Amino acid sequence: MQTPGRDLNAAAPSGRQFEIALADQRAWIVEVGGGLRAYSAHGREVLDGYAADEMCSSGRGQCLVPWPNRIRDGSYKFAGLQQQLPLTETEKHNAIHGLARWANWTLAEQAADSVVMEYMLRPQPGYPHALRLAVEYRLDTGGLTVRTTATNVGASACPYGAGAHPYVTVGTPTVDSVLLQAPGRTRFISDEQGIPTGAEPVDGSEYDFRRPRPIGKAKLDTAFTDLERDDDGRARVHLAAQDGGAAVTLWLDERYRYLMLFTGDPHPDVNRRSLGIEPMTCAPNAFQSGEGLVTLEAGESFAAGWGIELS
Repeated sequence: MQTPGRDLNAAAPSGRQFEIALADQRAWIVEVGGGLRAYSAHGREVLDGYAADEMCSSGRGQCLVPWPNRIRDGSYKFAGLQQQLPLTETEKHNAIHGLARWANWTLAEQAADSVVMEYMLRPQPGYPHALRLAVEYRLDTGGLTVRTTATNVGASACPYGAGAHPYVTVGTPTVDSVLLQAPGRTRFISDEQGIPTGAEPVDGSEYDFRRPRPIGKAKLDTAFTDLERDDDGRARVHLAAQDGGAAVTLWLDERYRYLMLFTGDPHPDVNRRSLGIEPMTCAPNAFQSGEGLVTLEAGESFAAGWGIELS
């Protein structure tokens, strides 16, 4: 077994590997993208991650900054200036999941049960702004907490959003039999590019998972908002095996006002094997629509947290 916090293999496709541990919990954070490669607890995998000798695929465990999800045609206007981002989802002609998920992040702090990864996002074509980014991963007796902080270190305001892309599993061969309870009261209706064209209440529809029920054959690649929250201000997504076995809860704090659920159907490596549960601080295409978009003034910081509770 590797020593917690140890720098493992710099030559891995995802760069250096940093293991953190607490009791029977283990998590592996990677240099490339500052992402979460794997997380296990109670002797089983909680996330559908990837091996140290594999390249990340299907966004597994990646940090999505300075925007989550998609921007139609990679084009947007901010502060009166038109910008054009690289089209990183070429088949749908979108810019997807930000600018930092393939960059080399730096280990800023480490302890046996926590690490902080940092990245300096420099001005570039399509996003002429400077952000200092930090993601903290911390284990405690209740599970894993992930906190992302962005600080505008440039001279002018910038648009910003954050998201994360974990795939959660309760050990079943597919998600079809898994009981899902999700907090979204409203879902976005999207076009063939995956861009919202409207929104509607989920009441009584196939997208209403506010009470636990099996995922069944539902194909989810769906964004939700108007999230139900508990007394502590957190919104929660619960997954449970029907046999009374494994159960996992993913929570989002108040800064994460949007949620994407994804059964992975188009991707063979994750196809219905796990559920993508993606916290987002803004809606898909927020750089165009403004829905949930954060404007960070010079010197201002914005932090948002999500995590996994164990049952």
